[in-house]
Amino acid sequence: MREFLKLTSFHNEAVKHAIRLRDRRDREREQLTVLEGYRELTRAREYGMELTECFFAPELFLGENEFPLLHRLADEGIRVVEVTPAILTRMAYRDRPEGLIAIARMRRHTLAELPRKPNGLYLVAEAVEKPGNLGSILRSADAAGVNGLIICNRGTDLYNPNVIRASTGALFSVPLAECSGEEAMAWLRELGIATLAATPHTDQLYTDCDLTRGVAVVVGTEQYGLSEFWMSQADLQIRIPMLGRIDSLNVATATTILLYEAARQRQWRTV
Repeated sequence: MREFLKLTSFHNEAVKHAIRLRDRRDREREQLTVLEGYRELTRAREYGMELTECFFAPELFLGENEFPLLHRLADEGIRVVEVTPAILTRMAYRDRPEGLIAIARMRRHTLAELPRKPNGLYLVAEAVEKPGNLGSILRSADAAGVNGLIICNRGTDLYNPNVIRASTGALFSVPLAECSGEEAMAWLRELGIATLAATPHTDQLYTDCDLTRGVAVVVGTEQYGLSEFWMSQADLQIRIPMLGRIDSLNVATATTILLYEAARQRQWRTV
């Protein structure tokens, strides 16, 4: 079996660098992020993320696939380093790390990279603040077959390790763009995509809308909802009925409901 370099000191520069990447400012300055766990690493590689370094602590492994992955990474020229469980735990975001942490280069995501489908299904997420919500939205977008997710005025770090974790790797598979609301609206209008603003303050139920045409579902934060820009500029306002005392859903839950209604209608129309 191949021998890997082993580090046991928290004072090693490579260890200190990986720990610093827990901080958003360091991630954004260096355009590097942290991937944790076997599933995230394999999906990142599958979709072409560039890994620069990988740390592992075999005592924390959950299965038997980790060493074959490490050997493949080393064969590709990626620096692979064994560390102590204490060091890896200090690098990790998770309370119970799975023994693998890699450093990867961030990608820039622009509107020019999004697929242009006049009959496509798009999602616009405005100012989503919680990493877990953004990760869940990405996961639902992938599952519902969204052609592109546009993130406007983001409130959280797209490459926050908790976003990556909650997305279960969908961050790497969903076509993405980051831009202002004005840029997103101009791009969607040029393509002929109707924009549907999700809000509780309308009589139009989402189930009564034709979601088989080219549409972009637009969602905002739970606390403030969508901005005045989207509320005034969207082609239609739609709502999910609330039958209890609470007047709004978690944004990731609402997004999933709306996207799956679109997927249901589109599947029915193609049968």
